Amino acid sequence: MTTLAKPAKASGEFSIGGKLPVTRLGYGTMRLTGPGVWGEPKDPGEALRVLRRAVELGVNFLDTADSYGPAVAEPLIKKALHPYPADLVIATKAGFTRQGPNLWVPVGRPEYLRQQAELSLRLLGLEQLPLLQLHRIDPKVPLADQVGELKKLQDEGKVGLIGLSEVTVEQLRAAQAVAPIASVQNLYNLANRSAEELLDYSAANSIAFIPWFPLATGELAKPGSPLASLAQRHGVSASQLALAWLLHRSPVMLPIPGTSSVAHLEDNVAAASIALSEQEYADLEAAVR
Repeated sequence: MTTLAKPAKASGEFSIGGKLPVTRLGYGTMRLTGPGVWGEPKDPGEALRVLRRAVELGVNFLDTADSYGPAVAEPLIKKALHPYPADLVIATKAGFTRQGPNLWVPVGRPEYLRQQAELSLRLLGLEQLPLLQLHRIDPKVPLADQVGELKKLQDEGKVGLIGLSEVTVEQLRAAQAVAPIASVQNLYNLANRSAEELLDYSAANSIAFIPWFPLATGELAKPGSPLASLAQRHGVSASQLALAWLLHRSPVMLPIPGTSSVAHLEDNVAAASIALSEQEYADLEAAVR
């Protein structure tokens, strides 16, 4: 299939952990749930169409979590796509509990992480979770115990690769002493570069970097700004340019823009074909800094 038929493929490929080759522009499922990432989607039919359309467009990396809903996004993926395409990689997360809309509390007790991994296997209809990420480090539980439980699940064949979310380089190194870490997922976008050190460490160690909230452009997208001007020059939206910038930034970058709309999904995927020149990238870089 050509990149024209599957436009997401134009973003290139990265092999997570050297074992899971994925198209770099993926899709995040958080926005498929109700307001506050709580409850069922407003339009369940559209949610299913979004997931199916993503795969049709060449996306083969889906990011989800047990806490999205909770237990809403994972069943939607199964309903939309099971039996899964052979090349589809589903990354899920455990370690965040929910007490209501927009409420999140980390729980990293080993028995809880194991329970949630088992539930994800059942809700997704999988025999192995390709990538299981610790959604947040629980400060009340030793990190070695949290990552150690994921390593036990990996040794049992229930988890393929292990990832972390919202960590520092120091925490990543500590986790690497317990188990191989294939991915990290931190807040990162054109307007928020706080995870720069982690990104550079990930690139140097071939660790996938999955930026969440990748489309925040804020002040940078205002009329007359460098981002808006460059977007106009390319005939694209500021959001598309922000995704193109992320893809250009590092070969280990795997953006996962989320949406509950097929139209927005198609708009996001179109960013895969935007090629920035080194000068254009430098102009955006200068504007950010």
